[in-house]
Amino acid sequence: MMTAKRRHVFMNLAVTIFLVLCESVNVTTPTALRASGLRISGKFGFSHLEAGTLTAFFGGQESIPVIATPATRVAFDGANIWVTSNNTNSVAKLASSDGKVLGTFAVGSKPMGVAFDGVNIWVTSPSTNSVTKLDPSNGTELGTFGVGSSPVGVAYDGANIWVTNSDAGSVTKLRASDGKLLGTFAVGGGAGAVIFDGTSIWVVNGNSSSVTKLRPGDGKVLGTFVLGTNPLGVASDGTNIWVACSGSGNVTKLRASDGAVLGTFAVGSTPTGVTFDKANIWVTNTGSDSVTKLRASDGAVLGTFSGVPSPGAVAFDGTSIWVLNYDGGYISKLSADDGKVLGSFGLVGVAGPRGGD
Repeated sequence: MMTAKRRHVFMNLAVTIFLVLCESVNVTTPTALRASGLRISGKFGFSHLEAGTLTAFFGGQESIPVIATPATRVAFDGANIWVTSNNTNSVAKLASSDGKVLGTFAVGSKPMGVAFDGVNIWVTSPSTNSVTKLDPSNGTELGTFGVGSSPVGVAYDGANIWVTNSDAGSVTKLRASDGKLLGTFAVGGGAGAVIFDGTSIWVVNGNSSSVTKLRPGDGKVLGTFVLGTNPLGVASDGTNIWVACSGSGNVTKLRASDGAVLGTFAVGSTPTGVTFDKANIWVTNTGSDSVTKLRASDGAVLGTFSGVPSPGAVAFDGTSIWVLNYDGGYISKLSADDGKVLGSFGLVGVAGPRGGD
């Protein structure tokens, strides 16, 4: 018999992209869902959609909240942590020193990805097919720019902003100084998380179970590399690329120069977010309520830490690891040395309570 925990993990995988589709057509109620014409195959049903939170049930049984593209929702600006809330159409700013909320700023509709360009904050809005630029000092909107369908991930390459368009299977490049559109380039299906590794742009293709490498100058695709099932999070260690494959329960290490797979390492259930702390790789395991630390040099597991229910997005602030806990509506700060939880800080509208455990 499938346990409650397994049902939770399975549903997270099955409907991640479905929720992005719902948001892209402004589906926020059961009536709107039916009217939209969106369908999902299999023995699934949906009990309600409200305030941007999709609650699903397996075989007509218990409610399980769905985590949508969770790997992209936390960023560090050198002093503060930024977290998007698609329930309240806002982004929160917290002091990395003590987790104090310094401000909550309205932005877009169903905001998802967030990134810092060295000067400003950028936030994607899948519902409005746009990305918004904010002044980090006071949250003032500096501009909103159209991109592709269902923008999710966002990254900065030192001069330009790159936004993944999940529905379109593409990535859009904008000039960071003024938001001018510089190009849109095809990648894989379900384009989600995106990073710049200092040389190239890397885009995770959730539907295609692959990652695409592009040349930042002209957007030319330099390679597309097959991974495990349902890849979500991506990070660079300066030499290699690490991708969390949620459906495979592992993280894959690829050589950045040519995409060669250097190793695939088992972690917890439904690995989602991934970050690098200058020596080690941290992976959030949404399905097993834990975070795994691996040595970047060889993938050896250095520890798996509990106390972080439903961890998703993750970021490193130079000293500590920050993990967004979707079910509790809070973010946790962990010691990069031993994984000890140093504090958990409340947020508004990140997600609803989880059932089924």
